[in-house]
Amino acid sequence: MHLAVVGGGVAGLAAALRLRGRAPGAEVTLFEKAARLGGEIHTERIDGFVIEAGADSFLTRKARAVGLCAELGLADRLIARQAQHAGTFVRHGGALHPLPEGLTGMIPTRIDALADSALLSPIGRRALADERSMPAQNHPREESIAEFVIRRFGREVYERIVEPLMAGIYGGNGARLSLDATFPQIRDLERRFGSVIRGLAESPDQGAVDAAPPFVSFAGGMGELIEHLEAQLRGVSLQTSVEVVGLTPRPGGGYVLVRGDGAGADADAVILATPATATARITRAVDRELSEQHAAIAYGSSVTVSLAFRERDLPRPVAGYGYVVPRVEGSDVVACTVASNKWAGRAPQGHALFRVYLRAHDGGDITGQTGDALVDAARRELKAIYGVVATPVLVRLSRWPVAVPQYTIGHGGRVARIRERLAAHPGLFVAGAAYAGVGIPDCIASGEAAADALLARLGATNRVPRGASA
Repeated sequence: MHLAVVGGGVAGLAAALRLRGRAPGAEVTLFEKAARLGGEIHTERIDGFVIEAGADSFLTRKARAVGLCAELGLADRLIARQAQHAGTFVRHGGALHPLPEGLTGMIPTRIDALADSALLSPIGRRALADERSMPAQNHPREESIAEFVIRRFGREVYERIVEPLMAGIYGGNGARLSLDATFPQIRDLERRFGSVIRGLAESPDQGAVDAAPPFVSFAGGMGELIEHLEAQLRGVSLQTSVEVVGLTPRPGGGYVLVRGDGAGADADAVILATPATATARITRAVDRELSEQHAAIAYGSSVTVSLAFRERDLPRPVAGYGYVVPRVEGSDVVACTVASNKWAGRAPQGHALFRVYLRAHDGGDITGQTGDALVDAARRELKAIYGVVATPVLVRLSRWPVAVPQYTIGHGGRVARIRERLAAHPGLFVAGAAYAGVGIPDCIASGEAAADALLARLGATNRVPRGASA
């Protein structure tokens, strides 16, 4: 039995590992068009600096990622954010303001924490307080994140708190993103309790004390996860620098994968762990509607600039983990992370490492500009906020033109239709961030679920051999 996984990001790697562990007799091949594995998880280690090109951490409350780390022998490599530098800010009106305490699912639940904050006016704080007295309701139509938050909490809460935090997750515009697809639990609280704030307070898990930190990374950067996954894929044929551009159904079942060089590869079943844009191209000859539904999933671009400085060249010590920037500020900057404050070991002694996130915004798209222009924009930001004018000792630029899938209005329906069309194609499965979660734990769970569905479909063993990873 020959099984194929297309896409070497974390979802594809998790799928391949599951197939290898639960169907040890199968031949498994993973195809990745890039020269390396990991997709948007990529860590560079140079001169004592640990620089992330993609995600710098993951959520622990989505337990599958933590569980996989334990299975890979990585549990003792997980690190929490440095508590001595705790603090996140919002850039508003040219100044940094502390993000209020008591945020749950991006919703401020402690109104008293905003009493002395310049983020909200008295009108904004009153709109937030009034939300607690709203009756339960079942809103009749799908809403965007912006529509929902403005309707319930007022425009200031959305523009100055929710939107910049949401942009850090999805990198998109909350006026287009579907609340039901991105934060369905918040919609459920409205239906059940009327007040989202009251619902958050009364939810059973809100009162529980969890010893686990909310976010974790690895001592050597997120690349450790990819390195350990690759090391565990013994027996899997890892075909890097090989792009799959199409599929052809085989008579009697299975598929022929069409490679970019024109060669073909046979597979009894296939998992496409590729971005929706690539999945649309690959499936075009198999199922036109399946392809079109994938093509309708938009993606946001991402650009980050990492800059390192000698601490002696900074005009003053930098506090906190960094800050986010509301879209209404009209800035090219989404956020800035002080990586050396956030995670231990990210910079050698006597140095500071910053990471500036840039975006396409309503005033223009900076992300397509030259590297020099992007670095200049990042340096201007650090000068304006932290007063840094020194020449950086290290600069790294990361571009992701197809970065984060955008769960726009109608996303749930698109995904449902994709599932319906896949049911008509036995042996074809999809996985990744395009469907039901963009975080690393979501992608891991998606890859493993696709592998389990494939094995169940083919009637392969679902028993993990002794000593094999699940």
